[in-house]
Amino acid sequence: MDQTSSTPITHQTESFAEGIELDCGTVLAPLEVAYRTYGTLNAARSNAVLICHALTGDQYVAEQHPVTGKPGWWGRLVGPGLPVDTDRFFVICCNVLGGCMGSTGPRSIRAGTGAPWGTDFPPVTLRDMVRAQSMLVSRLGIERLFAVVGGSMGGMQVLSWAATFPERVFAAVPIATASFHSAQNIAFNEVSRQAIFADPDWKGGRYWEEGRIPARGLAVARMMAHITYLSEEALTRKFGRKLRREPGAVQGTGPAEGAGLFGEMFEVESYLRHQGSSFVRRFDANSYLTVTRAMDYFDLAADHDGDLAAAFAGTRTRFCVVSFSSDWLFPTGQSRMVARALNRAAANVSFVEIDTDKGHDAFLLDEPDFDRTIRGFLQGCAEHAGLG
Repeated sequence: MDQTSSTPITHQTESFAEGIELDCGTVLAPLEVAYRTYGTLNAARSNAVLICHALTGDQYVAEQHPVTGKPGWWGRLVGPGLPVDTDRFFVICCNVLGGCMGSTGPRSIRAGTGAPWGTDFPPVTLRDMVRAQSMLVSRLGIERLFAVVGGSMGGMQVLSWAATFPERVFAAVPIATASFHSAQNIAFNEVSRQAIFADPDWKGGRYWEEGRIPARGLAVARMMAHITYLSEEALTRKFGRKLRREPGAVQGTGPAEGAGLFGEMFEVESYLRHQGSSFVRRFDANSYLTVTRAMDYFDLAADHDGDLAAAFAGTRTRFCVVSFSSDWLFPTGQSRMVARALNRAAANVSFVEIDTDKGHDAFLLDEPDFDRTIRGFLQGCAEHAGLG
């Protein structure tokens, strides 16, 4: 439901009474997986493309969002005639396990209690998320996915899919991602979590019992994360040092609530505050903690004695690894590391670095070279797979 109202929102879901055994050893039952589909599954069930969303994304990839009313987060890439062409492909996107848009997560009602899980929700991993997606894909009658595509945390899921279910993935497109979460990225996530903990409305994670949400802390967490998604060049081009005067502010009278010194605010401050305030309408704080922690624990090579190539040994999946030149959150060097490991595993791999100043978020923005890369790779794979 909307974080700021009691209006329930019904999501399309599949239920699994048997639940799922998590990497931590807990059996989470029942399991709900919320998802959306676009396009038509062909008779051979061979044209399915799974889109994996990033940290704060969800399943509404190519349609109006039911909470915000905004267009789908990848509507410029997924649709009829677009790079992920729904006239050709059957596209699936799931809300991740631990999320807050219909899949089982901290806001779900815990069986036998009548109350949400909250901070008692068990820790989940990226591999747990992928296994839940695999259960949904099987429920839809699909044995093998034509492609798995995703950026950032979605790219981590793509790599986990290729390593965990290689026989079920014909093509994989990990974008702006890495095979592990770096110490710097873990540090950014911890600062964001501490902002939530410091909010007086946090209430030990049981904020719903008093009809509250830690809105200020969650907004700061979003602001912190959003800075990492942009490049210095993009921030300078868009905002520079431009100031805006708040309505009713009088210069020289001291700081106003929500404004900077003397009633003025830098444009970049206003932008970040807007990002933070809009985020709390659609995201749950306990889900934010759960999903950021899952990213922090991700280290694909750790399950193979530190040898990333071993994670892909014998794979027949075709890969296209994509990075962006100005992405300092998941820099190109980390994508090259993945590509080199795939080469050592004798995988079929292409590597593309897109030259852009838009930073990590470039995969969500208008970037023609990126669009051409996705279209060309999927088209080539489709021809090889005989999809026509």
